[in-house]
Formats: sequence, structure tokens, C-alpha cells
Amino acid sequence: MDFIVQKWSIKPKKVFLIDGLGALLSIFLLGFVLPRLDKFIGMPEQTLYLLASLPCLFVTYDVFCFLSKERSTSNFIKTIALANISYCTLSIVAASYHFERLTYLGMTYFTMEIILILLLAIIELKIASVLKTKNSY
Repeated sequence: MDFIVQKWSIKPKKVFLIDGLGALLSIFLLGFVLPRLDKFIGMPEQTLYLLASLPCLFVTYDVFCFLSKERSTSNFIKTIALANISYCTLSIVAASYHFERLTYLGMTYFTMEIILILLLAIIELKIASVLKTKNSY
């Protein structure tokens, strides 16, 4: 993980591209694919659409940050990391609320999504820390 942190810290704006692409994938899966597989997933359509709406905000934020002329990206990266953690919390709440209805496939999807997003958020927080340290000298 440290290798990724060091590599992405060199060009931190790429973090927003990676985060934005992940958010686009979440929008596609939660907003278009999974609602059609409701019987196999078990999560109600309305909940899937709610969960898909948040990554729409993240994509907007990621594009703004990527295009921003601001040189200090540490706080921007920390903000998207905290947003990702909040999204994971909401996903856990939704999965817990609909637990009895979720299928094994649904639980697997949400577990994997949460793990991947949390890993990304941890990397983002470490990058923000490295950038903050670099900028304080």
C-alpha cells in the first residue's frame, strides 16, 4: 500500500480521476444494473437509487478538484476520503436494514464494494497526510 501512496502522491490530481472512475462504476452498477437484478440481490430499487445518487455528487466533486488550479490538494483528497467513508457507513446501514431480504449475492456485492471503497479511502487519507507533510516544509 505504501508504494501506491508514494506513487500517487507525486501526481495527486490522479487520485480524483481514480476516485471519479470508481464513483462512475458505482453509479452504473447501483443505478442501472442492480435494479434489474433485484430478485438476485434483494436490495429494494429505491435504496439502490439512493445509494447511486451519492456517487453522482462524488464525480462532480472529483471533476471540480481535478480541474482546479489549486496547488494544495491535501484537503480536497481528505474531503473525498471522508465522503467515501460516509458512503460506506450508509451502505452498511442500508444492508443492515434490508439484511433479511438480501441474498448471498447481494451481501457479497455490498461487502466487496465497502471493502474496496474503504481501502481507497485509507489510501486517500495517507496521501493527504503525505501531501500535508510535504507542504509544511
